[in-house]
Amino acid sequence: MPKNNTLSKIKPYKNSDLGKKEQVTKMFDTISEDYDGLNRVISFGIDIKWRKKVVQIVKETNPETILDIATGTGDLAIALSKTNATKIIGLDISNGMLEIGKEKIKKQGLDNKIDMVLGDSENMPFEDNTFDAITVGFGVRNFETLENGLKEIHRVLKPGGCFVILETSIPTKTPYKQGYNFYTKNILPVIGRMFSKDKSAYKYLSDSASVFPYGEVLNNILRKSGFISVKDLPQTFGVATIYVSSK
Repeated sequence: MPKNNTLSKIKPYKNSDLGKKEQVTKMFDTISEDYDGLNRVISFGIDIKWRKKVVQIVKETNPETILDIATGTGDLAIALSKTNATKIIGLDISNGMLEIGKEKIKKQGLDNKIDMVLGDSENMPFEDNTFDAITVGFGVRNFETLENGLKEIHRVLKPGGCFVILETSIPTKTPYKQGYNFYTKNILPVIGRMFSKDKSAYKYLSDSASVFPYGEVLNNILRKSGFISVKDLPQTFGVATIYVSSK
């Protein structure tokens, strides 16, 4: 399993002097209009099913306040409105993604329940012990420094609160492992190039997924960051994993 510093070195634009955080912001601003449609194509729509499982896990804890980090265009934040939470905040560093999310929220009449906030997951504008539940859907691998982001999440989560990550992972069993590797290395970047304005974006998303720590390795990183009751729940042959923990 590659070390976390390998992840921080993988950036969207090889010839740019910008840091990873700035590059990721620029990339998501650029692909924001294509993002939702491309996600459905790339995941064959299964990502909707995975988000429903996250919502069910969070719902069982009866949170009043939820923070969805790396919310993007707000898919998970909107899905979380099915819980009994009175306030949901979606946080993201990409204004382009947030603007599309705000339109989706407005159309669904969820303006009073969901706020979209521009901010950095590694330096959040919230007090300690603020949220009953925190979620990150396909976003932790875009953190510039994974441990810093997790420590910041631990800071703003209430004691006894629920933290749920949904992230890509790599199947370990044959033939799923071989099929996944072929798809992510050969097909996913081609789809991205065909349908996205940003030719580098989907190669970056594929490359970052390939080195991101998953399973017990990420469980241990969560424990070192202060989280307890950590468990991982592989989804769809292991192409994604849900991680559940507490504070």
